[in-house]
Amino acid sequence: MNDLDADEAWERLRASRSDPPVRADNAARCKTYTASLEQAQQLFRAAAVVGPATSPILAFYGLSQAGRAITAAARSLEGEDWRLKAHGIKTTGFHLAFPNIEIRTDPLGTQGSFVKVSEVLDSPVWEKDPMRLEDIWDLLPTNLRHPLTTRDRLTPLYTSEGSVDEGDHSLLSVFVCNIPDRVVKAGTREALADLLTAYPAVAQHESYRNVGEAALPFYVRYDHGGGQLSMNWMMPEGVGTGFNGMATMAERQAHLRTLTRGYAGDRYFLPVLGSMKRDLHPLMAWWAVLYTLSMLARYEPAVWGKHINVDSSPHAVPIERLLERAINHLPVLIADTITEVST
Repeated sequence: MNDLDADEAWERLRASRSDPPVRADNAARCKTYTASLEQAQQLFRAAAVVGPATSPILAFYGLSQAGRAITAAARSLEGEDWRLKAHGIKTTGFHLAFPNIEIRTDPLGTQGSFVKVSEVLDSPVWEKDPMRLEDIWDLLPTNLRHPLTTRDRLTPLYTSEGSVDEGDHSLLSVFVCNIPDRVVKAGTREALADLLTAYPAVAQHESYRNVGEAALPFYVRYDHGGGQLSMNWMMPEGVGTGFNGMATMAERQAHLRTLTRGYAGDRYFLPVLGSMKRDLHPLMAWWAVLYTLSMLARYEPAVWGKHINVDSSPHAVPIERLLERAINHLPVLIADTITEVST
């Protein structure tokens, strides 16, 4: 993962406020954009100087206010659709084990913050079908090495535009990284295919690197477990403006972007969970996790205190780490998201 510079991201956001990326003839949107970003920055600054007992409350509301700037900047929203009402997301089951806390969303078409920002980002909601906190937790690239339990996980699969092969062929060929250790150890086509049922974009691949008559996946193994695999996709029909009609590097990288989600300059294949129609945008995964932690801290402070007690809770250090990363990662994701929705 690229190094993230929160200060540089806030500079980008502050610089945008004198010339907001919103409809110039709508003063209300411009004013909301600038005021929301000021509140977001102050809330994140406050979250950075307090401990985990209260930081999720401040960090979540910082993100929530940034969500108002995102919808104000969104070119896809007309009329008053950019205005947000209520949270649009709910949590239940605070009496359950921490990983099993349940998260639900409001239906599509409503004005709740989570739903409307999800709409702008082509990110799914899941309404009455609950998602476990652990399932959403595992979608964040920062949590790859920090699981909540020992279960088999569905985590982001890293790739890179820089790894795209510009060979004399008409394929998109890249490394797919962070394939789980259980799949690499199994070494079979069946184990890989079973994993990829949760990753539709990867499952659509045309071929992958293999060796021998059995054509088994040829993984590059990591010292710490897991590995990566060179995989190939057919390019879309009609694409190929390079030499001899081959796809150019720019065309191959553009196709990779249609298959993946961006995260602070990196690209990831993300799983599709439960009843979701597609993969969850990383910003919305952060939103769901921080909302859950903030509601727990705000309405069940004694329970929250147990979860963050490093002397007794196995989740305390992962929670601390997540909250620290939120302060550094989210300003970058917010700035990138505003660019994404406004251009």
